[in-house]
Amino acid sequence: MQLNAIEIKNLTVDYDRITVIDDVSFSVEQNDFLGIIGPNGAGKTTLFACMLGIMQNYRGEISFFGKDIRKSRKYLNEIGYVPQKPVFEKNFPVTVREVVRMGMKNLNEARIDDILKQVWIHELDHRIIGELSGGQQQRVFIAKALADNPKILILDEPVTGIDQQSTEIFYSILTELNKKQNITIILSSHDLDAVNHLANKVACLNKTLFFHGISDEFFKNDQLLKQYSESSMQQHMHHRDEK
Repeated sequence: MQLNAIEIKNLTVDYDRITVIDDVSFSVEQNDFLGIIGPNGAGKTTLFACMLGIMQNYRGEISFFGKDIRKSRKYLNEIGYVPQKPVFEKNFPVTVREVVRMGMKNLNEARIDDILKQVWIHELDHRIIGELSGGQQQRVFIAKALADNPKILILDEPVTGIDQQSTEIFYSILTELNKKQNITIILSSHDLDAVNHLANKVACLNKTLFFHGISDEFFKNDQLLKQYSESSMQQHMHHRDEK
């Protein structure tokens, strides 16, 4: 029996006595493309911080390939991560190839060539990263995340601020990585249409888990979509009132 790539059981996270993730449980099968949707403040980034071992003061259990991440950090070698807005000094004279090298434990120039081709930027390998467009930069950071052959790729709203053409290229690359490289992908996004077309599974997070299952079962159910929309609007109004 194949182990699930990820198991999350009864995950609860509190900030200053305020619960931001409340008793969330779900699994991700190997080779899944899971889209995580939810309004701002729903807990998506906090969820990723727990999964990546950045945040450890949670209740519940997170396991990768059957191993509790609190008992071993070796699982991190299996994960590539692309944040929403990677932090780097735009004027720092580092090339595309050098950025990808940073993601490698054992230098392999041929591997770098292969990765750059996978993300369609091999012709830019000697360009300074600060000279690239936002879409090109995000592809560089995907390449960096792929450098050590991860089994899982986690992306936190990676196309924020990127133009439509670059976004479509970005999504095409993710589809190829999932279907041809058999990489399990977890993508958080506000773009329901993109998640509907890209992901075979969807998780709707709004502090609690509103839905987790096959994408078609969610996107073709008008009642579920209406309930999700209403709960998202309530969350938006709640955050606006707090400001």
